[in-house]
Amino acid sequence: MTPRQRVHAALNRLPADRIPIFMWFHPVTARRLAAELDIRVSELPTVMGDDVRQTWVGNNHAMEGIVHERDGETHRDDWGIEWVKSGHFNQIRSSPLENASREEVRAYRYPYDRVDSLMANMVPLLRYGDRYFIGCDVSPCLFEMICRLRGMEQATLDLAADPDLARTMLAEAGAFSRHLAEEACRRFPLDWLWTGDDVGGQLAMIMSPSLWRDLVKPHLKEIFAAGKRRGIPVAYHSCGAVRDIIPDLIEIGLDVLNPIQCNCPGMAPASLKREFGRKLTFMGGVDTQGLLPQGTAQEVFRETRKLIEIMTEDGGGYILAASHTVPPETPSENIFAMYEAAGLSREAIADAAADARKRGAGSRS
Repeated sequence: MTPRQRVHAALNRLPADRIPIFMWFHPVTARRLAAELDIRVSELPTVMGDDVRQTWVGNNHAMEGIVHERDGETHRDDWGIEWVKSGHFNQIRSSPLENASREEVRAYRYPYDRVDSLMANMVPLLRYGDRYFIGCDVSPCLFEMICRLRGMEQATLDLAADPDLARTMLAEAGAFSRHLAEEACRRFPLDWLWTGDDVGGQLAMIMSPSLWRDLVKPHLKEIFAAGKRRGIPVAYHSCGAVRDIIPDLIEIGLDVLNPIQCNCPGMAPASLKREFGRKLTFMGGVDTQGLLPQGTAQEVFRETRKLIEIMTEDGGGYILAASHTVPPETPSENIFAMYEAAGLSREAIADAAADARKRGAGSRS
């Protein structure tokens, strides 16, 4: 099967030659694996059997797509947010609306004039379109975007102390996310539209489900509609405990839920599969907080194998992924054990790396 066929099989709850894979490696992890396999970092997705090719056109590009080498290096994105490399990740250094007045908040304008530049991030992926499953990520879409602009504390305070202002900000964030989604679906031959908005904490949702239904859900429905009108699946990412709103997400058209943070209340994979598996494809569930960085290779293999069996009991409906970016402290043996459980042996990966080196030698000759 081709990678695209493999993912489509999962979406249609059909068996495949192996479980489809869509893995996010932290840049440090990716560089280490590439060095161990003696390949270029750009070749890692192919060598590691990644079935999806996807990139960001939303603000997550500023957080994850721009990689600094040294701590303290900064950049300011098209939204006016300043980022700084701190440890392994980019963190927000300053938010443009954190100390803004109501009038200044209402006067803020999203970067509609930068849409062509944002869309250009997708162009390098188009050469994979004849074989791979192509996705476009417009996240973060709503509340998480406001948190980046306003600061988490102030954005949360606005929900309670100034709900009219919160409604205005969510409407504007939603309008821009919808515009990105519509443009991406219009310009590119996408296999799915990827959305996201972190609204789950480690123990419960950041806001009450009823407040989410009132303030966030209507705008998210419009963003989902950009993909539904094109006849493509819609994926949604939210970390944390979001079980309470899964029926709502299904109601407004969700097809794929990620990342299944299984150590949060209500997010046990078996329970999610049992309750929602007929309507949703799941992606994720391999724990990046404990299992992958701290477990043994044998534990990683066993738990990943168990996860796959649970999530494919109807024949498909699952895409293997970690519950977050695979962190740098994860031992390589654990990464290979996770892939072994998915039916992609270390020997097969080594053979793919050898093929990549031959292709590279040929291109240089």
